[in-house]
Amino acid sequence: MRILNLEELTEELYRVFESDHVNIDEVKQLMASYGGGPCEWSKYAKFEPGKYTRNLVDEGNGKFNLMVLCWSGDTKSSIHDHADAHCVMRLLSGELTEVRYDWPQGQKMRVIDEKIMLPGDVAYINNDIGLHRVENRFPEVAVSLHLYSPPFQSCYMFDENTGNRAVSKVTFWSRYGECTPVIESREP
Repeated sequence: MRILNLEELTEELYRVFESDHVNIDEVKQLMASYGGGPCEWSKYAKFEPGKYTRNLVDEGNGKFNLMVLCWSGDTKSSIHDHADAHCVMRLLSGELTEVRYDWPQGQKMRVIDEKIMLPGDVAYINNDIGLHRVENRFPEVAVSLHLYSPPFQSCYMFDENTGNRAVSKVTFWSRYGECTPVIESREP
């Protein structure tokens, strides 16, 4: 199956998430099958120089959030967990690096894996796998499509040198293509 636009993808995700038991492999396949180009997702692509932005596309049926993340050049997220949620990420444009970390043991964070993502690549992580940070190591922008299930309003950020954690409120730069009011923190 090839999904050509966000409307089709969202319809299929609603179908999958109707059940109380969701097959995460099916969700990954749906995200991988999405083939929309910039004309399809550009209304959600809101950039802020020197930062990355989280832009809500759909709140699902209360069981998932679908969003477009826009990565200015040379930006990265904090190291973070996913509040016991599934995270499926598909790269739409540019190049990103996903760096995975082991859970901290009261010391400097330990990298367990690093993967370069190119357009079309899909990554998956949850708290059982570990923590991660996503980085745009290039001056060119990048855009990724993310699905979190279940949606969450906060997660933990981790200090790379000490492993100490802090709660971070999760916010959106825009909702449904419209910018949201400025909020103190937009991490992770």
